[in-house]
Amino acid sequence: MTEIRSATEVLRVPAAGAAGGLVLRPWRAEDAETVIEAYGDPHIARWTTRAIEGPEDARWWLDLQRRGREDGTRLAFAVCAERLGTDDGAVLGNISLRWNEDTGREVAEVGYWTLAHARGQGVAPRALEALSAWAFEAFAQDGLRRVELLHQVDNLASCRVAEKAGYRFERILPAYPPYPRDGHVHVREAG
Repeated sequence: MTEIRSATEVLRVPAAGAAGGLVLRPWRAEDAETVIEAYGDPHIARWTTRAIEGPEDARWWLDLQRRGREDGTRLAFAVCAERLGTDDGAVLGNISLRWNEDTGREVAEVGYWTLAHARGQGVAPRALEALSAWAFEAFAQDGLRRVELLHQVDNLASCRVAEKAGYRFERILPAYPPYPRDGHVHVREAG
């Protein structure tokens, strides 16, 4: 299994047109208020399965991201605005790559959300493109051949993000608790 180069590894996404650069960095304990803000947004909460309502919930969520990074099952990144080459820019969103026990390291799943003030600026597709390209390179020796992006059929914004980042629509996924509606499966494959 490929190990993450370090617990503080960051990915840099260059500026595109009028959009500034992005930094994908591990989540930090001091990001708790941002997590609470995100999950308090009805446009994000609508698509999630667990409410994050206060500091204790945010600490739980941040600890889940840390543990996933440590055990190699989940790599979650705060998507930040690049600020003078540092990793301290404002948090714009979240993106994560995770593995399912049933598929080993050949298939991963990606998930993301964008804070309200950053929507419509190409943040999610740029972060998704960068994470996907990095993952196929970083985990090639582990056999990563496919990344899946799942969303409910009525999440049109996620459909657009998938298409912009080169994920092709593959199939309809029947509703399965806790998700009340059918879903879309979009995929991107190595090479």
